[in-house]
Amino acid sequence: MTTVIKPADSLKTNFTRLSTYLGNTSNLAGKAIVKDGKEVNWSATKTSDFKVEADTKKEEKINPVQPVTYPNVAFGNQEKLTAQTLLFKNATIWTNEKEGILENTDVLIKDGKIAAVGKNLSDPAATVIDAKGKHLTSGIIDEHSHIAISKGVNEGGHNSSAEVTIQDVVNSEDPNIYRDLAGGVTISQLLHGSANPIGGRSAIVKWKWGRSPEEMLYKNQPKFIKFALGENVKQSNWGNVNPTRFPQTRMGVEQVFIDYFQRAKEYDLAWKNYNSSKKGKAPRVDLELQTLAEIINKERFISCHSYVQSEILMLMNVAEKFNFRVNTFTHILEGYKVADKMKEHGVGASTFSDWWAYKFEVNDAIPFNGPIMHNKGIVVAYNSDDAEMSRRLNQEAAKAVKYGNISEEEAWKFVTLNPAKLLHLDDKVGSIKVGKDADVVLWNTNPLSIYAKAEKTIIEGVVYFDIQRDEEQRKAIAKERNVLIGQLLEEKNKGMITQEPKKVERTEYHCDSLEY
Repeated sequence: MTTVIKPADSLKTNFTRLSTYLGNTSNLAGKAIVKDGKEVNWSATKTSDFKVEADTKKEEKINPVQPVTYPNVAFGNQEKLTAQTLLFKNATIWTNEKEGILENTDVLIKDGKIAAVGKNLSDPAATVIDAKGKHLTSGIIDEHSHIAISKGVNEGGHNSSAEVTIQDVVNSEDPNIYRDLAGGVTISQLLHGSANPIGGRSAIVKWKWGRSPEEMLYKNQPKFIKFALGENVKQSNWGNVNPTRFPQTRMGVEQVFIDYFQRAKEYDLAWKNYNSSKKGKAPRVDLELQTLAEIINKERFISCHSYVQSEILMLMNVAEKFNFRVNTFTHILEGYKVADKMKEHGVGASTFSDWWAYKFEVNDAIPFNGPIMHNKGIVVAYNSDDAEMSRRLNQEAAKAVKYGNISEEEAWKFVTLNPAKLLHLDDKVGSIKVGKDADVVLWNTNPLSIYAKAEKTIIEGVVYFDIQRDEEQRKAIAKERNVLIGQLLEEKNKGMITQEPKKVERTEYHCDSLEY
């Protein structure tokens, strides 16, 4: 079933809006938007001078109220979407499991889970979808994103902000959520920025368009925190804004980690001694040190912004000194230089497919970076770190085939199963397997193709994006816009107070975005 925005039949504008280039005012021509919102050509010839006639109509009208939608922005739905029983017939299934890619196979989705995968499946309660010639995959997972974050991505005034969390500032009405769904993305990790060596805690979200921020948060999600290395944390490019905060050098960055982890180790020991004896006064609660102690106790994982091989090695050494492991190096554009050491440490990599030379510390980046690390046995994912790129991660995955001769099946895992592994979610998502969450995408063709379009993006059995519904919504939005403009013109003609339109600029965050 589909739910679209449909303005009530009573919502009609009384205006036909004309536009033209003023030149010869005796003969005019241009475009017109008529009452139903359609665009037509028009022309007029002046036959006499304009005369003002008294308006004898005194009818007062109340402008109808537009329906509330979920979310109450463009492309919202009039009702909250619900899970369906769906049966995809005769699709090409990219399982990401040992079965590989299955031709002409059925998938049954029921109660928000993948209920069956096989031939000739049936369910009398299911909505049957003819998927012959189409491709069904698990949803794309973006390990490193900054969309849908409200009022700032960096708490960068101090060299550590481990006490803050992105979960507090998820913006469920960001239009980039809908765009991600249109690109087949079902899960993202929203990360703190890279302004300080120890950043804030992250939020793992499922893009349930129309739901609240709390409903978008992945239930019982693994604990993550953002760390960072390189130019940003030592304020190399900050100019005169704040050039004196420690650290200012790479050696200072290393010392920040050592100092904080030593303090966290002592804090954790004090609490363990108190809890075991229950004697004396309890230690002071410190959310910052408590978060870092969770890392030492292997209860929280680090996703670390990184570029240069020397710093990558440094953080691994610091981690080993305190007997834990770095979970993920993100960006890691010099990972190919130290892939053997990364494999030995046990860290994964979430990198860009082919970004390089956009600042000094990435001058040695190469597009073969991901495939080289993959061939060394490292779990490799491609991430976006960018609102525009996140909606075409399927094409980013294809670059592993182009640059590294990776098979299509393995390349697809770079944006599905592998990020699920890095986020410790691969037991629930990342592949098409019975019992896993029904987070799947139906593509019109091979998902690695530049011509691929997501026709349906489904999360836990709910169709949050449908390409046919999208087309209908576009028409409804154009009609609604025309109605609203007509209402405004009516009020203006009544002599009501008016104001100039105000443009709202949306901030698209990146790792180094700063707000003051």
